[in-house]
Amino acid sequence: MKRKTIYILSVILINTISLYAQTLQNPYARHATSLNGKWQVIVDPFNSGAGNWKPVWKDQQPTNNNEFYEYAFTNSITLEVPGDWNHQKPELVYYESTVWYKKTFAYTQHGNNKVFLYFGAVNYQCDVYINNQLAGSHEGGFTPFQFEVTSKLKDTNSVIVRVNNQRKPDNIPAMNYDWWNYGGITRDVLLIETPATYIADYSIGLAKNNYDSIKGWVQLAGDNITQPVNLQIPGLAVNTTITPGDDGRAWFATAAKPALWQPGNPTLYKVKLKAGADTVNDNIGFRNIAVNGTDILLNGKPVFLKGINIHEEIPQQRRRAFSQADAMQLLLQAKELGCNFVRLTHYAHNEHMVRLADSLGIMLWEEVPLWQGIQFTNLAILNKADTMLKEMISRDKNRCAIILWSLSNETSATPARTQTLTAMAKFVRSIDDTRLVTSAINNAKVEDNNVTINDSLCTVLDVIGVNQYLGWYVPWPATPSAMVWHNPYNKPLIMSEFGAESLYGNHGSAQSNGYWAEEREEQVYKDQVAMFNNIPFLRGTCPWVLADFRSETRLQPVYQQGWNRKGLLSDKGQKKKAWYVMHAYYAGK
Repeated sequence: MKRKTIYILSVILINTISLYAQTLQNPYARHATSLNGKWQVIVDPFNSGAGNWKPVWKDQQPTNNNEFYEYAFTNSITLEVPGDWNHQKPELVYYESTVWYKKTFAYTQHGNNKVFLYFGAVNYQCDVYINNQLAGSHEGGFTPFQFEVTSKLKDTNSVIVRVNNQRKPDNIPAMNYDWWNYGGITRDVLLIETPATYIADYSIGLAKNNYDSIKGWVQLAGDNITQPVNLQIPGLAVNTTITPGDDGRAWFATAAKPALWQPGNPTLYKVKLKAGADTVNDNIGFRNIAVNGTDILLNGKPVFLKGINIHEEIPQQRRRAFSQADAMQLLLQAKELGCNFVRLTHYAHNEHMVRLADSLGIMLWEEVPLWQGIQFTNLAILNKADTMLKEMISRDKNRCAIILWSLSNETSATPARTQTLTAMAKFVRSIDDTRLVTSAINNAKVEDNNVTINDSLCTVLDVIGVNQYLGWYVPWPATPSAMVWHNPYNKPLIMSEFGAESLYGNHGSAQSNGYWAEEREEQVYKDQVAMFNNIPFLRGTCPWVLADFRSETRLQPVYQQGWNRKGLLSDKGQKKKAWYVMHAYYAGK
C-alpha cells in the first residue's frame, strides 16, 4: 500500500513538473532559429554567481565611476554550443561545477505567436534566464526541455544559463559512473515560434497487435484548443479531421495497411498534421513489437537482435557526440559490424541518433541513467527517474526504431531498488504500452558450469538483459561451450554486456588479462560465442562496447590512461581482433 501511494504521488509530481518544462514534440519541424554557435562564458567553480553577492544572472554593468562588478561576460572567453566544455579548453578537462553561458539575439514579434526556448540537453542541472528573468530550471543531462518566453522577449535579448555538472549522491546518475562526465550545453538550442494555437504533441502508430489500423492522438495548446485537426498520410490515403475535447486532445483510429518497418526495409511514411495556422510534418514508420515465451516478435515473426552498445561520444576528438554527422558515424560503424540493433547506453542519446536509426533500419534499446550507486531508499529518486522516463518517452514515442525502454543498468538487488524499478515499469506502461520494458542486471548466479538468472525484478520485465564478463572480471568456471544457462522466468534473454579490454596494437598472450592484449580480448569473444551457441533462449547480444571511450575511473597508466578499452574499435576507429569475431558471428545469424 505504501509503494502504491508513492507511485501515485510520483505521477502527480511528474505531471506537475511536465507542465512547467514539457518537451515540444518534433522541434526540428518547427519554425525555429538556431542559437547554436559561440556563447560567452564565466567559469564559476564555487557557484558564487547564483547568490546575491555576485548575481551573474543579472549581467550588471557599471553606470558610474564608482561602480564595479566582480564578473563580466566578454567576447574573449567563449565556448561552442552545442558542445561539452571538457574538450574545448584544457583547463576544463576534469571540471565539475558551474559555468555561466550567455547569448544575445534579436527578435521581432509576429502577431500573437508564441515563442519557446528549447534545449536538446544540458548536463546536468541548469537555470535559464531571459533578460534577467528566470524562465525555468531543469535537472537531468540527457533529455530535452523548453520554456515559453513570449512575454519576456524584447527587440534585443540575452539568454543566460547556469550549467552545473557536479556529481551528487541524489543525482541520476550519482557519484560514480563509468563514462566521462561531459558538462555543458551539449545539444542544440533553438528559439521556436508557433501560432497562438499550436500542435504541442502527438502519438501516431499501429494499433497494438494489429496490422491494419493506425491510432493515436494529437494535443493542442494555446488559445483555441478545441479547433479541428487534420491528419494526412498520403502514402496510405489517410486524410481525416478530428476534433479535440476541452482538454485539447483529439483521439483517432483509422483503417490503413502500411508496409511494415523492419531492418532491411525501414519504410517511413510522410505524416502531416494541421490545426489552424500550425502545420507539423514528420516521417513515421509502423511496426509491432511483442514477446511470446522466450521469443521477441517483430511484426509477428521471431527476431534475433544483433547488437552493440554505443556511448554518445566521438573518441577520435575526445568529445560528446551531438550532431547528425556524429550520429551517422556511430550508426554506420554499427551497421558495418553487422548489427540490426543498438543499445543506447546508458542514457537517452540525441534526437538525431534516434531519427537516423528509423531511416537506417536499426532497432534501439533506450534507457535512463540509473547506474549503480543509486539512493533507492531516497523517495526523490523515483520522482527524478520517472521525470527522465517521461521526457525520454515524450520525445521518442513516435520513433519506430525504439523497441525497448530500459529502467536501469547494474543496480544492486535490494528491496528498495526492486520496489522503485517495479513502480517505474508500471509508470512506463501507463504512458506507452506498445513497447517492451527491460533492464540490465548483473547478478546471475554462477555455480560450476551452471548460470541461473536470479533477480526478482525479472518478474516485471518483458525482456531480460544480463551483463556478464566471464573470462574477464570473472574466470571461466568451466569450458565455455559446456556452460548451461537457466531461465526460471521463461522470458527472452539479451546478453546486454560482455567483453574484455585491449589496447589496439598491443599483442601478447591470449590467456593473460594483465597486458591488455588484443589476443586476450579476441579469445574472450570466441569463448563467449561458444557459450551463446548453447543458450536456447538467447534472443540478442550486445558486446561492450563499440569503441574505446573516456572514463575518469580507468586508472591503469600504461594501457588505459583514462580510457575504458573494451571497444571493438580503438579510440582512433581501428578494428581490434575481437571486432572480426563478432562480425563473423553476426554474419552467421
